Amino acid sequence: MRGELCIGFASFLSFAAMVLLIFTHVGQINTSTVPRGIYMAKMNVSQYGDALNQALFDPIDDLYTSNSSAPLLEAQGLRQFYNFGLYSHCGYVNDSAGICSNETVGYPYKPYDYFVGDMVANYSIITSSVINGGTFRDSNYLGQSTKAAYWLILLGTILAAISFLSGVAKHSLTFFLSAVFSAISSLFVLVGATIWTVIIKKSSGVSTIIIGTNPTPIGIYVTAGPGLFLTWAAFACLFVSMIPYLISCCTYRG
Repeated sequence: MRGELCIGFASFLSFAAMVLLIFTHVGQINTSTVPRGIYMAKMNVSQYGDALNQALFDPIDDLYTSNSSAPLLEAQGLRQFYNFGLYSHCGYVNDSAGICSNETVGYPYKPYDYFVGDMVANYSIITSSVINGGTFRDSNYLGQSTKAAYWLILLGTILAAISFLSGVAKHSLTFFLSAVFSAISSLFVLVGATIWTVIIKKSSGVSTIIIGTNPTPIGIYVTAGPGLFLTWAAFACLFVSMIPYLISCCTYRG
C-alpha cells in the first residue's frame, strides 16, 4: 500500500508539472480568458505619454490608440499594456480588449522593437533618443536568449509527459526511466525559467531612466507574469517527483 501511495504521488507531481507547462505554452496565443491571463512578462507603458508631456512641455497627441483591433507593429498607436508569451505578444488598450501578433515557434522577446513598432514615426524617433542603450533596447540579446529558453521549456514539457506516461506501467525499470526523465526535464525547465527571470529583471531596468530637464521617470514598467511562476512551479514538481520515482524503482516488487 505504501508503494502504491509513493508511485501515485510521483505520478501526480509529474502530471501536475506537465499541465503547468502546457498552460505556460498557451499564454498569449489569443485574447480569450485563459490565454489572456497567462504571460511570461508584462510591459506597462500607460504612463509613457504623460512622461513625454512633462519632459517636452508639448502636447502628446496620437501616441496611443483606443482601437483594440488595430494591428500590431504597423504604427497604429501604442497600447496601454503588452503581454509576452512563448509564441506571440499581445497589446491591450485595457485589461481585456486587445489583439495578438502572429504566432511563431520560439517567439523572441523584443519589447523595444514591439514598443516602437506601434508608434508613428516622430514618436519612434523621440523614443530612440530617450532609450539610447541598456538591455531593454538590446533586442538581439533578448531575442536569442528567449528563443533558447523556449526550446528548453518545450523539451522539458515533452520529457515531463514521457516521465508521467512511463510511470504508469508498474515496473522497476519504468520507474527508473521516469526518474531519469524527470531529472532531465527539471534541468531543462530550470534553465529556461532562469533565463526568463534574468532577462525580465534586466529589461525592467528601463523604468530607472529619467527624462527631461525636470527629472521625470520614463513611465515604462516591465514585470514578470504568471507564465514564469507556472514554469518555476513545474520545475519544483518535477524535481520533487524524482524522489518517489527513485524509491519506487528500488523497492517495487511486481
